[in-house]
Amino acid sequence: MNIEITQHQNQSIAEVTGTSIQNPQETVELLINCAYQGAEKIIIHAHQLIPDFFDLKTGIAGEILQKVSTYQLRLAIVGDFSQYTSKSLQDFIFESNKMGRVSFVSSAEEAKAKLCA
Repeated sequence: MNIEITQHQNQSIAEVTGTSIQNPQETVELLINCAYQGAEKIIIHAHQLIPDFFDLKTGIAGEILQKVSTYQLRLAIVGDFSQYTSKSLQDFIFESNKMGRVSFVSSAEEAKAKLCA
């Protein structure tokens, strides 16, 4: 897992690249690591998250998003979310995007713009 810290509109953004995250604890450690490096805004690509993240019944998404809130971070998840047909997941994505702490977007550029808005 690599973390690349960049500046966008004078704000530090951590973009996670490399291998996928294997479990919720790795995700939490990654978020804390980004915050420790001075980035309160984080970009993760959807393919890096474990598939169970997108199955709301597992509680993994809620656990991770709670940590984002607890550590007062902002997270953008980049990917194509049209492949997920679950109504509850689509509602979750819609509500998350409306609230702004966690955003589901289609590109890294859109993520940077959303995180710095």
